[in-house]
Amino acid sequence: MIVATGPWIIVTSIAKGFADVAFTGSLIVTVAFAAGVVIYSKKRPAGAPLSWGEAMAGAVYATFGLFWAFGVVPHQWLTYSQGPLAMRGDAILAGPGSTGWLGPEGFINIPVVITKATVSDLIAVNIYGIAFVGTIALWAVWQGRGDKQTDAVEKSAFGRPLVKV
Repeated sequence: MIVATGPWIIVTSIAKGFADVAFTGSLIVTVAFAAGVVIYSKKRPAGAPLSWGEAMAGAVYATFGLFWAFGVVPHQWLTYSQGPLAMRGDAILAGPGSTGWLGPEGFINIPVVITKATVSDLIAVNIYGIAFVGTIALWAVWQGRGDKQTDAVEKSAFGRPLVKV
């Protein structure tokens, strides 16, 4: 049950979204998948030969990670927001028929109807956007794994770096 009114209804609904075990668990699994890519990219050298089995394992890992980030996480948010949070289309936040802070008795009267379902869908769109940007960032990390440039230090005849004191 949500007891907040006015603009705090949106803030409390989003904050209570992390109280759901399925949604929070799906976020944790997504972060674990991303961390796995970053950790493995530091261990695997660029240009190393790739066997057929390694290629298939990498393809399954990438496909499952994308399925999880773009399928499971938004689904769990929408299920939770429409269920326990009651962010349905018949709950009007602003506009005609609203009893909230942007309704006829509020400080601004707007002619557009904004429902709780609209806010829930906007959060889902943001989840998709974050997953899209995260996917591009992870591919950049993977593709740039061998690009580290170290400063060439002059070496002595014995192979040790020369250090000036």
